[in-house]
Amino acid sequence: MDGLNVSIAFFLLVVGVCQVLRWLSKRLLSPGTHGCLAREFAGSFQLCMSCLELRMLMEIGPWSGGFGLDVVLTLLFLLSAVHGSSFDGASANPTVSLQEFLLLESSLAATAAKLLAQGVGAGTGWAVTRLYWSWELTQLHFIQNLIAPECSSSIRASLPHAACVEGSCSFLFHLVLLKVRQSHPLYRVPALAATVTFLTYAAGPYTGAFFNPALATATTFHCSGSSFWDYIQVYWLGPLAGMLAALLLFQGNIPRLFQKNLLYSQKSKYKVPKAKVTTQVEDDKPQRKRKAGKSNSEPRA
Repeated sequence: MDGLNVSIAFFLLVVGVCQVLRWLSKRLLSPGTHGCLAREFAGSFQLCMSCLELRMLMEIGPWSGGFGLDVVLTLLFLLSAVHGSSFDGASANPTVSLQEFLLLESSLAATAAKLLAQGVGAGTGWAVTRLYWSWELTQLHFIQNLIAPECSSSIRASLPHAACVEGSCSFLFHLVLLKVRQSHPLYRVPALAATVTFLTYAAGPYTGAFFNPALATATTFHCSGSSFWDYIQVYWLGPLAGMLAALLLFQGNIPRLFQKNLLYSQKSKYKVPKAKVTTQVEDDKPQRKRKAGKSNSEPRA
């Protein structure tokens, strides 16, 4: 279990370093630069390093570290909760940034800056993690350092099946995100962490369950076994299609592209109180009859 303890210390160190980076950028940089660049860079850097170390534990741990999948999934849930609590509003996911753009919550320039920062952060996280593995602090890292240059593709299904799996994961993740994004963090963070854990458990054997183009690019695009176009279809087009489908189902439209609601009818906010009107009309009838009787009973000259 020494290897697991070293990995846990690594996770804590990564989160601590990224928190310091966020604190410094918030103090030294303008709000726009911090929100679009530094915050997304720190989030992607933290997410990529944690994901690589966790994947190493998932692949090597059961037969070399003496712990099973239940330990890794527990770590995944806890790390997802920590990420959700510490990201400070960053998404570290290109499809989430594009979703914010389509919802008119972010401009084109800000979205492009976020995508750039996410790509650079994920690439930097991959390089730093490889350097960390080269130190071979544990037997797990020694094995990982040996097999890393000969890594194989994470696509372990037919291309249409793999693209459908990544698209479905992205669809479910974005549906939950759209539902809880305005909720209190006490409810939002565990809900998203549980969703990520479930999707990783269900789809991991087929594609690795990334549903994050930046993370997948840094983690598996350099591995042999699939072409670059295969990776594009599975890890870029699949999650993008899933996000669009989730947004269309949840909103009924895509605000950036068209305003008309295609799925749900728009009901009027103001309802006519039919029962009250009917009651008033029925109450007025006897009064009208009494007035008519009085007018008929008046003597004529």
